Amino acid sequence: MSLDTALARIASLQTMLQPLLFVFVFGRVMISSGMMAASYKGMLLPGIMGLSMVMTGIQAVAMPLITEFQFTREIEDRLLAPMRIEWLAVEKILAGMLQALVSGAAVVVAAWLLLGTGVAVSMHEPVVFVVVVLLVALFSAAGGLALGCSVGQTQIGLMFSLVLAPMIFFGCVYYPWSALSHFPVIQKLVLINPLVYASEGLRATLAPQYGHMPMVVILSALAIIDIGLIVTGLNRFNRKAVS
Repeated sequence: MSLDTALARIASLQTMLQPLLFVFVFGRVMISSGMMAASYKGMLLPGIMGLSMVMTGIQAVAMPLITEFQFTREIEDRLLAPMRIEWLAVEKILAGMLQALVSGAAVVVAAWLLLGTGVAVSMHEPVVFVVVVLLVALFSAAGGLALGCSVGQTQIGLMFSLVLAPMIFFGCVYYPWSALSHFPVIQKLVLINPLVYASEGLRATLAPQYGHMPMVVILSALAIIDIGLIVTGLNRFNRKAVS
């Protein structure tokens, strides 16, 4: 079995397993034990969906890139294909987006199977929801491209501890952005975290009864972040490929 096949199988397993674990622990165990109110399920589900999509997309693109550029060097064979180098990076972004979308759908299925009734989510604006989901998937895949072309093998642990971990805990996954109003400095600082807009965007479209940012702000921020990450990722990919 080739390394690519092994990585694909691992990524597929992670795509399905991660949402199940998130939903079961935070949506089932903690609520069934009485540690959280049942109404928390509706507020939590969009955040878990955003987190799962972002983490899946980043890992699906970044980890194979780090391996291919610095360990197996398999990327060199693909770079010889008769096409522009950028298209190889675009293909990786699209593949990462697809895995992120599957992961988001898996969260919905897991919520239906594990949480049962009482999840106060609805989709009043399906077109806006689709736009938000696509922007979040693009952010995760483009972020994976940028990280995968910037981080070395010896820095993978550092990437998770200094980049991804703070992004998760201050990404409004488990609470709405308005809950930070008692900490005004932190509330402003977390606005540099892209995961905030992913969580708030999905919460605004699936559970609008909870406080959330204005949709205009969410869509504008996600679009700007996506463009910035795509440009950064493509530039770094070109430099890596040429070198």
